[in-house]
Amino acid sequence: MSTSEGVGGLVSHYLEKGIVLIIADLLSLITVSSCLVIKVPQINTIRANESSKGISVLGLCLELFSYTVMISYNYTSGYDFLSYMEYPVLLLQEYVLIYYVFKYQDLLGKRTQIIAVFYVTIATLIYLKLFPIIILTFLVPFCTPIGATSKVLQLLAILRTKDASSVSRTTWALSAFTNMTRIYTVYVQSHDVMLLTNFLISTFLSSAVFVAACVYKKKTKKD
Repeated sequence: MSTSEGVGGLVSHYLEKGIVLIIADLLSLITVSSCLVIKVPQINTIRANESSKGISVLGLCLELFSYTVMISYNYTSGYDFLSYMEYPVLLLQEYVLIYYVFKYQDLLGKRTQIIAVFYVTIATLIYLKLFPIIILTFLVPFCTPIGATSKVLQLLAILRTKDASSVSRTTWALSAFTNMTRIYTVYVQSHDVMLLTNFLISTFLSSAVFVAACVYKKKTKKD
């Protein structure tokens, strides 16, 4: 069999999946590609301003918890890696974002370092599948309200300070978009109601933060 015939066979076999699943794969790739840089604008904004005013620290910590649990849930459930590949990328960016937010709010003390060591220990145990599954199963249902709460806290932080100068609109626009694409991919590939609910709520709240950031960014400029 020639190389061209082999490639043709692979393409033919892939196309047999059907247009619905092919679209899901394409959206997954777009989502993952977007997530490669989704938090970079936010990180750059904070570094440029040398300030993290308007950024909710508690919201970031809750978001970190949500990302960690979600990647662990998908990993232990044996779902297609492409359907959640953005989470490892998001986690790496989240670590950098948290570092700069904590830095400019003077929160890089001993207590933070102890919590960081504890987090790394738990994450390692989950990766090695040494962490009790029953605890992870218990935490999964809380992921949606916790993830939603993190976004609500960010929204409230903007509304309370009426200052979105440190909030990146690009980051939140990408967040809304990627969550929206995941609604389709999860529905097509796994029909997981828990994940669908999570992405539906996340899409709405990310959009709300984006709108608030636009409103108060303009107001700040006028002032």
